[in-house]
Amino acid sequence: MSKETRERVRAIIAEQAVLEPSDVSEDQTLDDLGIDSMGLVEAIFAIEEEFDIQVPFNANEPEKSDFDISSVAAVMAAVERLVKEQKG
Repeated sequence: MSKETRERVRAIIAEQAVLEPSDVSEDQTLDDLGIDSMGLVEAIFAIEEEFDIQVPFNANEPEKSDFDISSVAAVMAAVERLVKEQKG
């Protein structure tokens, strides 16, 4: 995974958590960071716009999504995978 991709995702998540990117670690969950369901949706929209990808995520049924939001690292990996699939 490219460092640039990780840092761009970290910045988006940090913005939603109202934190500095340096305060966001890859092992944290979005819940740990205080990101609620609305913040999650906003982060998904920001990721889609930043990377010009479509994220397979349904906010009404997040548990049925193919987009792993279990941790910051999982979100980073999912974004990298989607970028490769959709741009590749």
